[in-house]
Amino acid sequence: MVFGMAALAVVAPFFWLGNASGHDFEFHVLSWMEVVNQWKQGIFFPRWAAFAHWGYGEARFLFYPPASWNLGALLGSSLPWKIAPGAYIWCALTASGCSMFVFARRWLSRNDAIFAAALYMANPYYLVVIYWRSAMAELLAGCLLPLMLLFILRTAEDGIRAIIPLSLVVAAAWLTNAPSAVMVNYSLALLVVVAAAVLKRPRLLLYGAGALLLGIALSAFYVIPAIYEQSWVNIAEVLAPGLRPQDNFLFTTINDPDHNRFNLLVSLVGATQVILLAVVLYLSRKWRVQNKLAWWCLAAWGTAAALLTLPITVILWEHLPKLRFVQLPWRWLLCLNVPFAFLLTVACRRWITRLLLCAAMLSLVWGVWHRVQPPWWDTAADIQEMHDFIADGDGYEGTDEYVPASADPYELNKAAAKVAVVSGASALIHIDDWKATEKVFSVATSRPEQIRLRLFNYPAWRVEVNGHEVHIATQPMTGELVLPVMAGTSNVKIIFTRTRDRVLGEIISLVGLLSLSAFIVFRKPRQNTGTTATRAPDLA
Repeated sequence: MVFGMAALAVVAPFFWLGNASGHDFEFHVLSWMEVVNQWKQGIFFPRWAAFAHWGYGEARFLFYPPASWNLGALLGSSLPWKIAPGAYIWCALTASGCSMFVFARRWLSRNDAIFAAALYMANPYYLVVIYWRSAMAELLAGCLLPLMLLFILRTAEDGIRAIIPLSLVVAAAWLTNAPSAVMVNYSLALLVVVAAAVLKRPRLLLYGAGALLLGIALSAFYVIPAIYEQSWVNIAEVLAPGLRPQDNFLFTTINDPDHNRFNLLVSLVGATQVILLAVVLYLSRKWRVQNKLAWWCLAAWGTAAALLTLPITVILWEHLPKLRFVQLPWRWLLCLNVPFAFLLTVACRRWITRLLLCAAMLSLVWGVWHRVQPPWWDTAADIQEMHDFIADGDGYEGTDEYVPASADPYELNKAAAKVAVVSGASALIHIDDWKATEKVFSVATSRPEQIRLRLFNYPAWRVEVNGHEVHIATQPMTGELVLPVMAGTSNVKIIFTRTRDRVLGEIISLVGLLSLSAFIVFRKPRQNTGTTATRAPDLA
């Protein structure tokens, strides 16, 4: 109840101002609408976004993890679309509050744990994510971080059993948000090293490695295709100028006023949280005496997250594997939030001090709102217009990085027919079915012709003409799918198939699931050694 009300307070401005329409708002909402449309077609796990790029499509759902767009689509299918974004944020914040409470309750009284959870839910960076970025998947991933730290701290008690919950967190991160998953993997590695050093138990490193491997295996049905098929799309666009790590350290400026304005906003918020974290680390040093492992893990994690937002770590961004795909160094504030919220609660025991600090942080957000960059808002009419893009079949602007490698989306003809003859010769065309992953039509020509489709060519498309698979080609520049037909009537069927990499990923996930199940069934029961940490007294 408390966390639900706190989440409602965070989204309260939506009731008067509309939906906060940050950088990624349209991407997410249109993805949800597209998924609902495909559910109605009987496609329960979409892979191809059919309406992207004005109907030419893109491989969005192959590369963007499924958790956020499935949750958003579920909410959109049961609620009015104008309410769905706010409901999604409410769900994500409530989940974050619950996970932080579970973590904090291990050391704090009930009331203190509630405060830590509420602060985590409404921390300044979360407000930036909600009101200026609309980074829905990243917001959802935030609920996994306190649980990851909790499971790592329990490795001393759980031993090899710790692999189970940690692997589930890793898998959930990969299935929620790829940049957050990279941060989770690096964070887990750092925290396990710290725990092993503090406890002088090197075997914890093996547990951490096992959790990482099992977590990736469980999510392989997404991870393997996303890695393998990168060469099929313009994935390098995710690191275009303005999106590169070196362009997004705190207080970095480039030749783009809009970028600089937002970077100033997030830098002011981030710097404030970093400074406060440094202060509470010092003030909580007495708590460290009886909670050595927890304090050192929180301190190391918070310090590493803070440093990675600064230009002095550019060499790490250039050379550590896949770290550059986090793109935006200030994204590490997502991880910094866990030690920030918990240690502030530990260091500031007086409620008046806590309330004053919360008021100061809200004032900071209010100040950047009015002095640096106000949020953008979408009304119910704007949401309806996005829905009409799908309902009317007109499509919407897609995402450059998910376009097939041979295509230039800026050369597309938005008014092109679904099926046309490349030469311009007359033909009798009848479309029987035009679903997201299956196209069925017939074409009658007086001579052999090349047929162009309003559809990007992608290696997963299989084309059959009169029951026989044919070799397809790609239209230069536009990347449209082109297929040959003979004189007379040709019945064409195009299917988006399961490629080998997807089959391999599914097999690995199945093996991972069976391994996890076997580990749970056959593991030895936990023995009560009497070493369990003492829970703080309930002062509520």
